[in-house]
Formats: sequence, C-alpha cells, structure tokens
Amino acid sequence: MAASRNAGAGEEAAAETARPVPAERPAQAGHYRLESCLGSGGMGVVHLARSASGMRLAVKVVHAEFAEDPEFRGRFRQEVAAARRVSGAFTAPVVDADPDAERPWMATLFIPGPTLAEHVKLSGPMEAGQVRQLMAGLAEALRDIHRVGVVHRDLKPSNVLLAEDGPKVIDFGISRPKDSELRTETGKLIGTPPFMAPEQFRRPRQVGPAADVFALGSLMVHAATGRGPFDSDSPYVVAYQVVHDEPDLTGVPGSLAPLVRRCLAKDPDERPTPDELMRELRSVAASYDTQTFIPAQRDGSAAEPAVGGPVVDGPALGGPAPDDPMAAASPPRRRPGRRTLALVAGAAALCLAVVGGVVAVQGRGDAGPAGRGGEAAPGGFGAWRSTPDGGEGASQCSYGARRLLCARSGLVYALDPADGDTLWRHPVAPGARSAPPVVAGGFVQPALDRVGPLEGLDPATGEPAWRHGAAEEPAYGAARPAGGMLLLTGVAGRTGRVGGLDGASGAVRWTRDLPGRTGATVTVAGGEAAAYVARPAEDGKRTRVTALDPATGAVRWDRELAGALTPVGAVGGSVYFTAGGAGGTVTGDVDAVVRYRPADGSVRRVALPVPVVQAEAAVRGQTVYLMGSGGALAAVDLAAGEQRWRLETGVSRGSAPVADGRHVYVAAPDGRLLGVDAVTGRLLGQTPPRLGGEGDRVPSALPAPVLAGGHVYAGAPDGSVFGVDGRDPADW
Repeated sequence: MAASRNAGAGEEAAAETARPVPAERPAQAGHYRLESCLGSGGMGVVHLARSASGMRLAVKVVHAEFAEDPEFRGRFRQEVAAARRVSGAFTAPVVDADPDAERPWMATLFIPGPTLAEHVKLSGPMEAGQVRQLMAGLAEALRDIHRVGVVHRDLKPSNVLLAEDGPKVIDFGISRPKDSELRTETGKLIGTPPFMAPEQFRRPRQVGPAADVFALGSLMVHAATGRGPFDSDSPYVVAYQVVHDEPDLTGVPGSLAPLVRRCLAKDPDERPTPDELMRELRSVAASYDTQTFIPAQRDGSAAEPAVGGPVVDGPALGGPAPDDPMAAASPPRRRPGRRTLALVAGAAALCLAVVGGVVAVQGRGDAGPAGRGGEAAPGGFGAWRSTPDGGEGASQCSYGARRLLCARSGLVYALDPADGDTLWRHPVAPGARSAPPVVAGGFVQPALDRVGPLEGLDPATGEPAWRHGAAEEPAYGAARPAGGMLLLTGVAGRTGRVGGLDGASGAVRWTRDLPGRTGATVTVAGGEAAAYVARPAEDGKRTRVTALDPATGAVRWDRELAGALTPVGAVGGSVYFTAGGAGGTVTGDVDAVVRYRPADGSVRRVALPVPVVQAEAAVRGQTVYLMGSGGALAAVDLAAGEQRWRLETGVSRGSAPVADGRHVYVAAPDGRLLGVDAVTGRLLGQTPPRLGGEGDRVPSALPAPVLAGGHVYAGAPDGSVFGVDGRDPADW
C-alpha cells in the first residue's frame, strides 16, 4: 500500500503508520476531532482528523510559539487564501480553516500517497516513463495555479504528493524558518535553495511564475536521478551554483533533457510556460497519459476510501499507456477506474447550459429520464463512437425526435442514438457553440447561441422549414426553449427585454420589457412551460423573480426574494435557486440553495458548510447538485434541509451534471465520462480520455452528457460523440 501522507499543508508526514501524537496536540481544531499525528514541520503539526460525518481530513495546527506572532498570523492567513484559490484538481482542496483561532489551523482533504521525496528515498529514481508523466502532471498543476494568480515559490519534492490520480502540489505560502539554514537579512525563509530560481536570490520581490518552472526542472532531475541539478552540502554553495553554474543533467532521460534544460534557464523569459511544456511533452511521447499516475498497485480489498474521497485502484506508476487512449480497456468491475477523478452532480429532470451569463434549464420534472432531452432511446444498445465529417471542436448534444441532435462550430447534425450513424448534416455559421440544438414546436432549433440566423430544421431530414435572415429577425442575445416556444433574451439589443418566438413557424409572438437590473439570468423549465427571470439588486441583498407564460409573455407571478439568487429549475411546483457570491451566478461562489413555492409563498434556504466555487447546478426531485470549478461536488437535499454529501473530486472543473436517480454523470475536460453513485457520491466508473491532437488546450465550454433510455451520450474534445450503457458505470 502506498504510504499515507498529509495532503493539506505540505508538512512532512509519516509513511504508513501514524506516529504518536505530540503532547502539544489539542483535541480539536474547530469542529474536527484530531486523531493522530501525520507529521511535524518547522511551523506546525499536521494531524489526521475526522469531520462529524466521518470524512478524513489533514489538519495543520501551528505551533503555539508562532500563534503569538501577529506577522506569522498574517502570513498564515495569506496561505489559507492562496490554498483556497488554487484548490482543485492538482492540489489538496481546502475544507475549512480558522487563521484567527487561538492556535490557527487549516483543514484539507486527506489524500493517501507518498511525497516525491519519500518515493525517491524508498524506491529510488523513477523510470523515464514515470518522469514524463510526473512532468506532464506538474505542468498541468502549474498552469492551473498560475491561472488564479498564485506563484508557489517553494516547489520541491516534499511539496509534491504522488496521489493516485496524479501529482498534487501542496503547501502554499507559509514560511518555515526552522527548515532551512538560508535566510534573508530579516531572518525570513525565502525558499529551499536546491529548488529555487536565480531570481529568487537576486531579486526575491520580483519573483513570478517562471520561478515555479525552474523548480519544476529541478524536480525532474531529482525524480530521475535522486539528486538535484545543483548539489552541495552547503545551501550557500548551492545558491551560488543556481545563479552562476550550468545544471548537471547526467542521468536525465535523453528525450526529456533538452526540455528540462530549458526549464533551468537563468533568464526567466527563456523558460517555457506550462502550456508550452505540455505541448512539448505530447511531441516527446504521444502515448503519455497525464491522468494515469498511480504510485503503486493497491489491493482493492484492503482499500478503505475516505468519506468524500474514494480510493481507486489502478495500474502501477510508469506502466504502459495505450497508444490510443480511446481503445484502452475499461477497468475491472467494482474497481472504478484508473484515477480518483470524480466530477459529479446531476439532475435528471433538468440540465444546465451556460451562454454569456444566461443560464437555461430544460426538463420534464420527474416524469422521466432527462439530460439533454427526456425521450426513451431505442433498445438493443451497444457502446459506439462516431466522429462527424465537418465542423470544429467538441459537440454539444441533446436528445429529441428520437435522434441525438448535436452542434459544433460550423455544423449541426443528427445521429442515430442506437449506433451513432449520421442521419443528416446541416452547415451553420462558424462560431463557438455553447448550447446544443433542441426541438421546439416540432422543429430542430440550432442557433440558440446567436451564431447565425434563427431557423427551424425538419428533424427527419435537417432541411430548413423556416428561416429568419438578419434583416428580418429582431436582434437578440440568446434563445432558450420553453414548451413549443423559444424565449429570446436581449431582444433589440436590450438586456432587460425578452420575447417569445413560435418554434413551429418562426414568428415572434410577443416582447416584454422587464424592470430591474440589466443582464438578467433566465431559466426555462419545460416541465411547467414557464420561464423564470431573476434580476438581483445592485447590492446583492434581494432578487426579483418573475415567472412568465412563454406562449403570451403574461406574468404569472412576481416576487422579491432575499439574497442574490440564480434560478436552477422548477420541479413539482417549486422553483430552486442557488445563492451567494457574485450574484449567485456560475461566475461566483454558491453558499446556499433556496426553494421557493409560489403556491404558498414559502421559502426554504439550506446553507452549505463550505461554499462551492463557480458552481454549476441542476435539480432532480428535491435535491440540488452543485459542481464547483475547484473540484467540489455537493448534493443538497431540500426536503431534509441539509447537505446530503460533499465530494472533493480533485478535478479542476467539469460539465453541467445529469442524473437519472441512481447515477449522476459528468464530462471531464479530457473527454472522459464519469459515472457516480447518486446516493453516496462514490465514483463508479469512467470511460477512457478522448483528448485528440490538441490535448493541451482547455475547452471553453464542456458539453454536458445526454441521458436517454438508460444510455448516456457525450461529446469529447477530439470531436467525437460516443454512447455507453448507463446502467452500470463500473462496466465502462
């Protein structure tokens, strides 16, 4: 079994068995019971802890002597803030923290696995394939860290955790004066000399992201050889070598040495960016899989996953990666895959799509399976994969008229859901597709994202039945289905004006000006044939919500509710909202879920213990699922008035979720489809990645999965669309 390691704060941890707890250990940190000591560093002690629900956490509690230092408290507060900003696929997600406590502390998800330092010490240098995988994973990590404006500044082997789903970068921003002999004139630690960039010695106040790339190069030398590119017993000699000498790359794999040497350039401007590193690594070996990073084979019978973070079996680190990831064999039954990457949260009745600040939800309440549509797909199903001829980018799909309807830049097309055969193709104006085509009024509506003119297509042939040219149609921002109508937002270029277009004829039946704040967020719930328009107040304390009849534009009801709310959808006579952060939209943090019942005016609000960052939401029954960009997935039960479970998936972001009652499905940026148990939040299975030739590029919008008749369909970055049986994701 891989050694257990605190993933929360970067303090050195014990290997497999927890050490006795030091005398100074408090019994509690906030609401968390501290069970045993995982490790101790210069500034604090890291403990294994349990939450009230049983979730395993790693809690860093600072030493009492530093708790009295106001300057240290300030630095610790900055560390907590930085760790929260980068909390996601490549870090240990922050669960809770209190930098103002008598003994400041921070709790993160506990992730088992050794550090790079421990791995090299116990097992020796890595093989070439392992080094390549590590470099690719850390390049991805630095890309995400730098994107949120954070520079790590102390990237070293003890701060890289080798988790089952890839390397995790830990320990953000806390100084540890006792860990190094090298200090500044004020006595403050500036880093770890063997892994510091020249500019950290020359001009430490001007250190930028390129310093982390230099440290990455040093890490690769350490991983490949067991030593650093600059080696000496004296940190002062090492500092001189870093600034003046050439690195010693003896023992670094020949295919990687030139790239490592570029990372170690003295001039920061000459070092590659993380994105450039990822592209170079793909050219070094097209078969590398940055997601497959398993330090050691684990016995599934012995693995006891932490609550909220399943331990997943997989091949040993450095094992052969398939030449074609799409042809890779699925993991064995009951062993949910090669990676602990779970992106979950779902709604069977409603599915979420985001376009330029407009949120649209389409569904059928609890009447049947949902996703992008809700009709039953034909029987006799086998897994398939299809790549359309024409268009660019990933396909956004829905299900309607017994067809899989998809759109990508420059193309709308229909597939047979049984085998993926192309039924028809229809060219459209090129542009980034961020909404799938839908059926409204009996015709396929392909231009919901306002790329090209509105038109209605015959679902059998793809031929236009009606079409509005640019001169005929009123200007609009986006279109969303509501019953047989399309709800138009931003009509005539006015964000406060909405309109209704007949999907059967293409005629605009009505327009209406809405008072209140511009940039309204619009949700359409097909099950009740109503459109819900939310307009948060400028101060974010109240939100005006209007329910419109999509056929006539008549106001069904108009209410002002407390908080900054974004409608998620309507089920069973109630409307569901997310609340909090930046107006509660998908660009902000969600800290609560709200249910409003128009019949009696009752409001139920369920606060989240920890906010979900940049959450996408969907509802099924009385459960709202939230998927955050930092990897957090939460299921909030409005009937019980509590958060049912929260899963720190370790993924940076995912698509809008879809659920069928038993499972929730979500698509990952690398084209994988993940299936999760809707009751427990455990990852059950996943398909192979489908990155294509430009796997280092991050798609601007992730296509949501499509559910129909027990089958799940998804579009991938390589341009393909594929279908699998959704009944048992463990068999994927």
